[in-house]
Amino acid sequence: MDAAGLKTAVQEEASRLGFDACHFAPAVPPPHAAEFLDWLEQGRSGEMAWLAKNAERRTDPQLVLPGAKTVIVVARNYAPSGPVSSDTAPDYAIARYAWGEDYHEVLTPRIRQLEAVLEAHGGRQRSYVDTGPVLERDYAALSGLGWHGKSTMVISQELGAFFFLGTLLTTLELPPDPPAKDRCGRCTRCIDICPTQAITAPYQLDARLCVSYLTIELKGSIPEALRPLIGNRIYGCDDCAAVCPWNRFAQASTEARFAARAFATQARLRDFLSLDAAGFRALFRGSPILRIKRKGFLRNVCVALGNTGGEEDLEALELASKDQEPLIAEHALWALERLRTRLKTGSAIP
Repeated sequence: MDAAGLKTAVQEEASRLGFDACHFAPAVPPPHAAEFLDWLEQGRSGEMAWLAKNAERRTDPQLVLPGAKTVIVVARNYAPSGPVSSDTAPDYAIARYAWGEDYHEVLTPRIRQLEAVLEAHGGRQRSYVDTGPVLERDYAALSGLGWHGKSTMVISQELGAFFFLGTLLTTLELPPDPPAKDRCGRCTRCIDICPTQAITAPYQLDARLCVSYLTIELKGSIPEALRPLIGNRIYGCDDCAAVCPWNRFAQASTEARFAARAFATQARLRDFLSLDAAGFRALFRGSPILRIKRKGFLRNVCVALGNTGGEEDLEALELASKDQEPLIAEHALWALERLRTRLKTGSAIP
């Protein structure tokens, strides 16, 4: 089988495995390697020390897989079928990617099946689903799968903004696809809607301000100045992706394992505060939310209640303020003070 035929075979296998797109890029240094290193130097990665630790490898695929010739990029759509109905709409927001099962567990076995196709033709491979030292968004754009939006998210003309990426490096040289064209035009919806102004300029993100960073990656106390801006978001933020006009061309995901579980749409915010460690693990078993542990999740719930709760939430917050985990207790005390002030004045407070 020649290179073009093998490329077609890989694409067909990717489609059979459920991937919505499969594109090919040369295994050259990522186009934004210099910008990435400068971003790290400016400290915009916050506490994500693992990014700096692997910085050299992230800017040279040969350090990840010696002899790499091609980077294969696959995508799986996770867009929901529609908005949550008013009957079940919760009083909190969880990023859509976390509504169902952990995407790592869903996609990793499938991308490894793609490895087998290449291995049968003499290739050596390394594959990742958001877990390795690869700037996957650069290769997604270089492969033509999508382009870097002004939010820094990858946007696809066919899939919109809600999809997962997987990357597969191989020593086989396969025909590359042409790079994607930037189709954002003059649109600034993602910049305008960002609640914390984390998108500091088109194509520039300060992770330290991003709600997703604050509610997921940050392990300690959320800066008090940023807490009111988080609103009712308790795990991640979809705002910049949700307003993208290219979503109008996207189809709802057909992946049953990404369907919303009850905790994503049918709970009440204050009820999460009753979770002990075992209850937290049971409720979020198989979910990416497990990664922030009980203390991180309830920290976020307290902040959301401080911003949006009512008198009926005071009792739950008072109990949380006595939690043995200091991180939870601290944020519960902050939420109590904020909520009581709001109830006293009868209006929202900044």
